[in-house]
Amino acid sequence: MNEAGGTAAILAEAYMDGAVSIPYALLRVYRMLGLTDTDCMLLIQVVAFRQLEQNDFPTMEQLQQRLGASGAVIGESLQKLIRRGLIAIDEVSDPASGIRAERYNLAGLYQAIAQLLASGEAPVRAAGSQASSVAQGAADFAGGDRFAREDGPDAETVSLFAVFEREFGRPISPMEAETIAGWLDQDKYAEELILFALKESVFAGKLSFRYMDRILLEWSRNRVRSVEDARAHAQRFRTGR
Repeated sequence: MNEAGGTAAILAEAYMDGAVSIPYALLRVYRMLGLTDTDCMLLIQVVAFRQLEQNDFPTMEQLQQRLGASGAVIGESLQKLIRRGLIAIDEVSDPASGIRAERYNLAGLYQAIAQLLASGEAPVRAAGSQASSVAQGAADFAGGDRFAREDGPDAETVSLFAVFEREFGRPISPMEAETIAGWLDQDKYAEELILFALKESVFAGKLSFRYMDRILLEWSRNRVRSVEDARAHAQRFRTGR
């Protein structure tokens, strides 16, 4: 087989592997949504798993393998997407077997894109220099070297996810990432309290998210707002006063 024939065979093999349908608008407006390249690629991979592999809820390990990023990086991205309402985790039940499972819901993402287009903040079609910027964005995705160069202040802080992964000795799951996001964004627990609840859980030998959730709820009911309050509350509890 000549060189041209070999190239054609390789391309044919690639095309037979399948194609994923991605809204072009996502590639044009993800920056306007405040998303990084990692966030966008994570969304694309979730869509790919659903469309080509009928996998509505890829594991953290599967996402790590596809993106070539750590569990902490993916966890941070998931937290941001959940916090902004661009992605949700639904619990579904098979009507025949009754088996319960989780799946990613991207309705929030599509609604956000539609709102940008409807408001006129983003043009319905890219033109001129915009088209070239989209092409550059696609090249950045293909390069795969931007995961280590995240923008923004969060890149300089120690991630909650990294701390949890270190203590658990494994990557956290998407559901666990959603739990942490809920503590921060819905329950409004201070990050220092979450870390202290983790420390208390380790100290008690009961390393579980359910146990930490009970600790945080107990502190909230007793108006514990800081680590100092938590220490004092724990001391009163241990001495029976």
